[in-house]
Amino acid sequence: MTTRFFLMKENPKAYELLGELDKLGRESNIPRNLQELIKIYASNLNHCAFCIDMHTKEALEIGETLQRIAGVNAWREAPFYSDKERVVLELVEEVTFIHQHGVSDAVYDELTKHYNEKEIGELYVLIATINAYNRLGIMSRLQPKIDK
Repeated sequence: MTTRFFLMKENPKAYELLGELDKLGRESNIPRNLQELIKIYASNLNHCAFCIDMHTKEALEIGETLQRIAGVNAWREAPFYSDKERVVLELVEEVTFIHQHGVSDAVYDELTKHYNEKEIGELYVLIATINAYNRLGIMSRLQPKIDK
């Protein structure tokens, strides 16, 4: 499969604006390792190989464990995520598949036990941004480089 186009080249302003949202997410109060797990999980749900590759490498670089990265798709069964992380991963799933039933009251209520309103807003921006990147990557057929 070959890449169709590069948004950065063809529409740099759009790419720049999306990058500003990404920057807001990176500068949030959400721990960096959780930010990367959010990005990996959403990218897995969306089947975006480019983003899975990039965010897995970034997570490893900041010290996230291979076990938690590899296990994120089975977070409900895995013992190595906190309740605070679990509710975020469930939120990622509900936002990524928002067309099915929106974000449930149960997930939102659980979020409020662990995060304040500012942090919930930061989580929303993080999740919406990676979903936008995933969709652009998939539409563009962005391909990760093969490791040697």
